[in-house]
Amino acid sequence: MDKSAVRNAATVILVRDPETAPKVLMGQRGASAAFMPNKFVFPGGAVDPSDAGIPMARAMHGLCKARLAEASGRLEPLTLVATAIRELWEETGLILGRPHRWPGTPPAPWESFAATGHLPSPAGLRFVFRALTPPGRPRRFDARFLLADAARIAGDPDDFSKATDELSHLQWIPLAEARNFDLPFITEVVLAEVAARLPALDAPASVPFFRNDDEESLFLRLGGAAL
Repeated sequence: MDKSAVRNAATVILVRDPETAPKVLMGQRGASAAFMPNKFVFPGGAVDPSDAGIPMARAMHGLCKARLAEASGRLEPLTLVATAIRELWEETGLILGRPHRWPGTPPAPWESFAATGHLPSPAGLRFVFRALTPPGRPRRFDARFLLADAARIAGDPDDFSKATDELSHLQWIPLAEARNFDLPFITEVVLAEVAARLPALDAPASVPFFRNDDEESLFLRLGGAAL
């Protein structure tokens, strides 16, 4: 694979107690990671081919689906949603889904999720930010950030026992204290966007898109005019 190529990606921002004492779920990337070593990040990662066509337990919010489709070519919005839910499961062991028998045989990356007796559910996920990694980085991602209330988690939100070792120090960080951690620049920008939206977790009419390419950096809005 061409490591300089831009890969589509999706990230989940889980917010706990949004109306009283909001906290966000973050973990730390390893020191040897090629992309953002040692940084505290939200759970997420690149789209896997198996994420296309994954069955869902509920329908996706229509406006969010439309915004995800903008400037995304043939990439299906539900593929991005599936990526976000799979990465959350792999990196934290938390399930965004509903109890349901999996139809047919799940693809390999989804076997452990299906074994929990759940289908992924996009209900409650809201598309709130998109960012394209600048040129010159060892990895480049076109990342979509999806926001959800932690109350949507099936099971104990403090149980990370099923998580892989991709993220360490998984924890619910008070939103007011998050900037005290070692964060990527774009994560700081996204946190500011989330803080401005709380306590509401509704779908924005337009979505910020921080696009970096070889010629310039643009701050656009999907569904709106350039800023």
